[in-house]
Amino acid sequence: MNDVQASRAVSIVDVSPRDGLQNEKVPVNTDDKLRLIRELIALGARRIEAVSFVNPRKVPQMADADAVMAGVPRDTGASFIGLVLNTRGAVRAVDAGVDEMNYVLPVTDAFAAANQNTTVVAALDALEEVSAIAAAASIPLTVTAAVAFGCPYQGDVPKEQTLAVVRSALQRGALAEVALADTIGCAVPWQVGDVFAGLRSETEVPMRAHFHETRHTALANTYAAMAAGVGVFDSAVGGLGGCPFAPGAAGNISTEDLAWMLARAGFETSIDPLRATELGRWICAKVATAPRSGLSAAGVFPPSS
Repeated sequence: MNDVQASRAVSIVDVSPRDGLQNEKVPVNTDDKLRLIRELIALGARRIEAVSFVNPRKVPQMADADAVMAGVPRDTGASFIGLVLNTRGAVRAVDAGVDEMNYVLPVTDAFAAANQNTTVVAALDALEEVSAIAAAASIPLTVTAAVAFGCPYQGDVPKEQTLAVVRSALQRGALAEVALADTIGCAVPWQVGDVFAGLRSETEVPMRAHFHETRHTALANTYAAMAAGVGVFDSAVGGLGGCPFAPGAAGNISTEDLAWMLARAGFETSIDPLRATELGRWICAKVATAPRSGLSAAGVFPPSS
């Protein structure tokens, strides 16, 4: 039995305002993003990836990051995360007042070139600067290893390739957390368990998982990751999400499905699945798409009285 199973507590990081919206064709205005954030807090979310500080010409859906951070409620106990790709983004994140910073580190050069116009080596070099910026501002830093299980351009990503990049990241940055991202939704549970077990054998830094539902393996991958000691998972209400630079990537694992499954197994997440389902329907309507979660179609079981 690992520590996660023993504690019966799992943390959900809701990424709806960032990853959930960044790839949708219909833009969401700042006021609605702030309403989404307030509603997430009301349904129990305590860590929210609210914004990303990226090039607005390449990801126009995130162009209002500074305005969103200026409007988030600061007296609720929620922690607001800003995603960054480089030192410029890290400086913006500090100036905007994020509570946490998430640095994306591709594990393949092909994805690094497409997503960040860089290389793995250059991204590792930049991590040292980003880490220093975050540390100077006393902001916890997460590194998310993108395409950790498979790359849309390279194809299969060997376990050792992912672990080698993360190993270098651990040596070059002061990290509060390491996340492995199934950016294109190609991972299967046996692979997930193997890679996370390999990571756990090398570090005691807390692990986090980011799964996409492209091929409908995200819930099974969650189980495998938990068995390997992962206690923190990303998700988005309605199953929204996708990456502009990962062709074919579908949405995130839905917050409502994840919270429901964990609750049925006796784990505490603080998230209300029913309210998450309702919020997913609302934000999906805003971007003119249908909710992608199981609960949005079948409802919560057992049915609420």
